[in-house]
Amino acid sequence: MVSQQATDPARPTQQHRRPQQRRPQRRSGPPPAPKYPLWVRWVALALFVAVLGVTFVKLGQWQLRRLDERRAGNVVVRANERAPVAEFSDIFSHPIGAADEWKRVRVTGTFDADRQFVIRYRDNSDDSGYEVVAPLRTSDGRTVLIDRGFIPVDGGQRIAQQAPPPPTGTVTVVGRVRADETGRDSATVPVNGHARLINSGKIGSALGRPVVNGYIDALTMDPADPTTFAPIDLPELNDGPHFWYAVQWFMFTGIGVLGVVVFIRGDLRDRRERRAAAAKVARES
Repeated sequence: MVSQQATDPARPTQQHRRPQQRRPQRRSGPPPAPKYPLWVRWVALALFVAVLGVTFVKLGQWQLRRLDERRAGNVVVRANERAPVAEFSDIFSHPIGAADEWKRVRVTGTFDADRQFVIRYRDNSDDSGYEVVAPLRTSDGRTVLIDRGFIPVDGGQRIAQQAPPPPTGTVTVVGRVRADETGRDSATVPVNGHARLINSGKIGSALGRPVVNGYIDALTMDPADPTTFAPIDLPELNDGPHFWYAVQWFMFTGIGVLGVVVFIRGDLRDRRERRAAAAKVARES
């Protein structure tokens, strides 16, 4: 008669039983002595942490400098935004710099409707879309670029290939002064009437005539623009993340110093254990 154990396929035989895994044994006795003297390890670790610490401190200080620059820039923006509307000839008599940005200015002239530019891949608040820049021939014979405003583009919607027509005849524009945007030629040089950044020098070269430095973000037009544009928002007037970035870099420095202390204390504890074990062996022998 065949036994049930031999005929039952669900019951594992002795040969098919999985061997039990051995549990790792805990370390007994003192830790092994280090290969090099302890002071060599400590000096090497201290030098490494010192280099990292100096780097982290400099990065933290750099973030604090950026914080100061941002606060100073916010003061300029607020002051320029509150200032009375200036005349075009009073502002655009010199290259536009950071001290001029966001001042309100008034200019009168005629748009060149056939030479407009679509500025792609722009953001305004939380929206993505494009802007339209049109050259304006001013009453004093110069040409200034007018950013007519922002048009949002929903996901999947294509950016317009041609800009909508601006107001005809003599137009008075009130807007904010802006400095040229800078970048690679692939972003600043218009191609088929499209660009990614607004740079008066590069757009002037595409127009084939001189253009005054900087440009104007339109706020109002008289007569009104026939196309509905969203005005370009002011920059966020807050401190940004720079303070907390600086705190993080300084914390990394403190963590590194604390790590050195913990490492040295661990070495000292291991050395005491080795000495105690050696003394115990000496007493028993």
